[in-house]
Amino acid sequence: MAQVKYCLHCGHELSTRNINGRDYPACPVQNCEYVFWDNPLPIVAALIEYQGNVLLARNKSWPPKFFGLITGFLEKGESPENAVIREVKEELDLNAKVEGMIGVYPFPEQNQVIIAYYVSAEGEVKMGEELAEVKAVAPEKVRPWPFGTGHAVKDWLDKRSHH
Repeated sequence: MAQVKYCLHCGHELSTRNINGRDYPACPVQNCEYVFWDNPLPIVAALIEYQGNVLLARNKSWPPKFFGLITGFLEKGESPENAVIREVKEELDLNAKVEGMIGVYPFPEQNQVIIAYYVSAEGEVKMGEELAEVKAVAPEKVRPWPFGTGHAVKDWLDKRSHH
């Protein structure tokens, strides 16, 4: 659980309140109803098909051989489809088109819910500031990983092999 120490409504130090059998940081001040629920954040992920290949990216903070899908936070007032198109533009400077949803995946290790899309993209790849490198992989050579967006990659590959 995140470390929130003070009420976001009145500024009082939070205590612990048991709600439905779980402990949550909550404001003890009478008439202040603030509870820090620590709900998972929605994340969008793009499995990008570009010039017949799948684009995988390595974030600057990741280990040297670790690659994944383009991901980002859903912003206030934004649809998941628009968010995934925006993220592809921000991270790779490509124009993306949503071809379909792959699925929705819990990612409890990061307290996130991943909304994954299959997108096609056009343009010239120009990496955004968060990325260390990008690689294009033939779809038949893509291998899913056992956590996070890897579940979406597995589902996309399974659907693709059935067509």
